[in-house]
Amino acid sequence: MVDRVSAWITLGGSINPAVWANLKTAIADEGLSTDWGGEPFDEAERIDGQALELCAEEVAYGRFTKLEELCHRHGVPFVRSCNGYDSQWGAERVVFTGTGEPVTFPIGNDGNPYVDRTKIAELGSLEAVETYLDAADFAVPPLVVTAEEASHD
Repeated sequence: MVDRVSAWITLGGSINPAVWANLKTAIADEGLSTDWGGEPFDEAERIDGQALELCAEEVAYGRFTKLEELCHRHGVPFVRSCNGYDSQWGAERVVFTGTGEPVTFPIGNDGNPYVDRTKIAELGSLEAVETYLDAADFAVPPLVVTAEEASHD
């Protein structure tokens, strides 16, 4: 039996129609909705000029594996958060800015990122702690589907 928790993700950035088609398929496969317990996502719910916020309950390990892999491959920024599961893992926020690797931050029950003593010692200064926490608060840009096929393929 797979451990399941509630999870939510925000997607954004400028993407071409082919990438959007792949993302829509992954969104459908993951059973995502714009509302908790709501109907499956429908493209008509996407609002131009806004990031796309999606959620689901009973998500395996709190990850949208296929969708997150697609976003990483195509440089689509996202922030995904999930609840913790008993003593298996804590609540977390994963931030992908569109480049590099996704970064995982622990979050409290209120959804805010935090640092523990070990992380503070690792970071070494208040300025570094603030930079770390600022990175966890990445603002996902609006999702824009462009007319050109050349971007982010």
